Amino acid sequence: MLTKKLLLAALAILLLAHSACKKEPLTYSSGDIKVNLNVGKHWLHSYPLFLGISKLNPPQLAIWLEDTNGRYLTSVYVTYKIARQGWIANNGNRRKEALPHWCHQRGVLAPDGLYLPTKSAPLPDGITGATPKASKELKLTLASFSQPLVVKVEVNHSTDFNSYYTKDASPNTTYYSGGSGGSGQPSLIYAATITPSSSQPVTLTLVGHGSPDGSDGKIYPIDQTITSALSIVGSITVQLTK
Repeated sequence: MLTKKLLLAALAILLLAHSACKKEPLTYSSGDIKVNLNVGKHWLHSYPLFLGISKLNPPQLAIWLEDTNGRYLTSVYVTYKIARQGWIANNGNRRKEALPHWCHQRGVLAPDGLYLPTKSAPLPDGITGATPKASKELKLTLASFSQPLVVKVEVNHSTDFNSYYTKDASPNTTYYSGGSGGSGQPSLIYAATITPSSSQPVTLTLVGHGSPDGSDGKIYPIDQTITSALSIVGSITVQLTK
């Protein structure tokens, strides 16, 4: 188990995601972690606006670290809409079904009883950003890294309905996922363990999906009800540089 000192050091993570938006390549020092996010066929999803007009939107995304006992350490990248509650025309729906596993692992309870950031208490700017619209490379610099860490990624589209997760599903039923403005297919969770002794690339594997209605933080097994959401992400790899 991580000591208190190591935990505090692990929290001092700098995500240089904004550098990946520039044209010059990222440069790495020994101990940095390279994250390659390769988008899949359904990374961009048609989101309805009004009068038959729609917009291609990328998904919501959270990247965070845990120890090997499943204890949350810190978030390193979270998209604006959930990190700062920047949903547009959501009629007060805070989208607890968007990234429920990350929300519950983080464990910060808001005054309204939801495990979500709020507009008055958002996540800090240093770990938030827009969802990339194409494949992206991210650089993580850890203040301390002497024990294995688990990298987790949770991803989810709004209104990603299919024949199981329909927009007219009734609340408190198996396939209810927030109604007409909710998720549709639930969030997908990817994970991999990295160690300080290895510099080999590690591919995150799909470990399950989040709670469809966001009522808990459990990981549920993937079954035939998850369809196009399986190709939101192409692949995600992490690699320690030496």
